[in-house]
Amino acid sequence: MARRIIDLVARDIRTPTSRTLAGSDAVHKDPDYSAAYVVLKTDAGDGLEGHGLTFTIGRGTEVVIKAIEALRHLVVGVTLEQVGADFNGFWRSLTNESQLRWLGPEKGVLHLATAAVVNAVWDLYAKSEGKPVWKLVADMTPEQFVACVDFRYLSDALTRAQALEILHRNLATRAAREAEMRRDGYPAYITSAGWLGYPDDKVRALCREALKDGWTRFKMKVGLNREENIHRATLMRQEIGADATLMADANQVWDVGEAIEQIKALRPFNLLWIEEPTSPDDILGHAAIRRAVRPIGVATGEHCANRVMFKQLMQAGAIDFCQLDSCRLGGLNEVMAVLLLAAKFGLPVCPHAGGIGLCEYVQHISLIDYVCVSASLENRMIEFADHGHEYFKHPVHVRRGRYVVPADAGYSAEMLPQSLAQLEFPGGSVWRG
Repeated sequence: MARRIIDLVARDIRTPTSRTLAGSDAVHKDPDYSAAYVVLKTDAGDGLEGHGLTFTIGRGTEVVIKAIEALRHLVVGVTLEQVGADFNGFWRSLTNESQLRWLGPEKGVLHLATAAVVNAVWDLYAKSEGKPVWKLVADMTPEQFVACVDFRYLSDALTRAQALEILHRNLATRAAREAEMRRDGYPAYITSAGWLGYPDDKVRALCREALKDGWTRFKMKVGLNREENIHRATLMRQEIGADATLMADANQVWDVGEAIEQIKALRPFNLLWIEEPTSPDDILGHAAIRRAVRPIGVATGEHCANRVMFKQLMQAGAIDFCQLDSCRLGGLNEVMAVLLLAAKFGLPVCPHAGGIGLCEYVQHISLIDYVCVSASLENRMIEFADHGHEYFKHPVHVRRGRYVVPADAGYSAEMLPQSLAQLEFPGGSVWRG
């Protein structure tokens, strides 16, 4: 554990998904799925490195890179022994630096940068222990788990004592859930069949292909045009059948009143949830929508900047599904806080994972939630999108609509050297043409 971080390298990595419209939705019409990518080097001499990223969709990634470099002085020189002894203290050093804090606090570009750095530290820490991140956390005592979490701003909703009670409640049965996950995998839903920019024929073909592969849970994108939304929902139901689970994602495109009317028009299609129906910052708006559109659930969190916003969404009764993002929050430490909040409020966590590297991350998060925190699979599933995994050293594996438990040490976000060379912007081979 006495391994010192001696260098931090940040790289602008972008994939040209705008050429195929993979990832397209009502707001993000031409995304280039990208990442601000961090490599942490140490003095150990064994070549072990920490790799982390934060997801972006093209232009602006260079801004996140600059924010990562602004955090460099807080990371280089730190030892893993120091991190392991006080992980929350390390996290706070990044989120509460006296001058940088003015750029947040705990939100925006700087928080995206924090996620990349913090997740790279977790990757390095897990590799040094020879474990995947989910297993590293699953082997922690409740006290060690809680020691990773910053409870500041949360104590009116969740105290440290309450968090310990949640973790101790299911401690004795952790091993059984681990064995179950290794045997069966974690349930997932697929987004790749329903991107908004895809023509009908492609959506039909992708739905049929997914059904053959064992998928039973699907998500479609919807937008401003009510007739087109109804058309897409009709098409999806025709292909997947009445018994498959169907969700819809509006990607923040509606006002509150508009959202209510648009969602009511989709009631005949038996949606499990409507995702991001309005501004991600509008907590009371989400609450109003939720009251108006039941029994359709409301899901959000992809753009929820921090644990405090999640606390308020839960306190206000504004959501039915917690869709935290592994990079929008400030890395795994803050994710662990939100998992505990969701357990306190009885809400299922269904992480957002549409972007590059996110599926690789969130498989660990959902395993931590099930094994350590919630001990429940009710209404819980991980998003899956089928592009970009070929760039990673240890990509996700999905079998019959379930994530296969990762076994390799680390946080699964390390990209292949050739992928980094091809995709680095602007000089990589993918971009030079």
